[in-house]
Amino acid sequence: MSSGPELISPRSQRVSAARRLARRSFRGKERLFLAEGPQAVREAAAHRVGGEPALVELFATVDAAERYADIVGEARDAGARLHLADDDVIADISTTVTPQGLVGICRFLDTPFEKIVEARPKLVAVLAHVRDPGNAGTVLRCADAAGADAVVLTDASVDLYNPKSVRASVGSLFHLPVAVGVPVEQAVQGLRDAGVRILAADGAGEDDLDDELDKGTMGGPTAWVFGNEAWGLPEETRALADAVVRVPIHGKAESLNLATAAAVCLYASARAQRARRARS
Repeated sequence: MSSGPELISPRSQRVSAARRLARRSFRGKERLFLAEGPQAVREAAAHRVGGEPALVELFATVDAAERYADIVGEARDAGARLHLADDDVIADISTTVTPQGLVGICRFLDTPFEKIVEARPKLVAVLAHVRDPGNAGTVLRCADAAGADAVVLTDASVDLYNPKSVRASVGSLFHLPVAVGVPVEQAVQGLRDAGVRILAADGAGEDDLDDELDKGTMGGPTAWVFGNEAWGLPEETRALADAVVRVPIHGKAESLNLATAAAVCLYASARAQRARRARS
């Protein structure tokens, strides 16, 4: 692999191809997506997909290449092709208002749902009707932080590779298996067959999260199903769950946003599971 000292031209075919990855149809056709910023690029450089490096190409300004020389070195060691670019080129490719000077092109990295089920996961986040890409990426980040084994995005949820989703995950999409495009009924049944209890998170749920913790029912394998922030989960999805659980509001707040509620639920399960393992 080599990279020349000259800046890549804004009219380059590589720049045009990278720019088109902002569109879902082109991402799906090429099975490539954009990862912006030093954290995402670093994680991409360290990740492999089917034995191949996740990071295929890296666009960097001269200043960013110097500032993040260690990340650029990791990218080159991973086999990524480096393109030096001026600020205008990076701004043209980037989907952020204030680009950080690094934009990577990465291979799709989603995991077949069957492999997730075969691994007998203990904690899973299922994004059943999440349409906002920022929320999807943030929930994925919460799941990663809580130590979840996998995340599932159903066919009614946003595209995992939307630039806003990737950015909001802050690199977490490279850390744990993520299945995409799974019908919610298939996701629930597959996880249940693997011995996982299905809990639907809903502000109008019949069961209280505190009560579930007090009863000691949270320590087993669990999948949390999260819905749309504006209208929650539809009744047909709620009916699929073993229980519909609400996060209690002890103060005067009207509600919690999706990502906050997801973090509370996932951490509650993670703590209960650790406590059960400590007792056994």
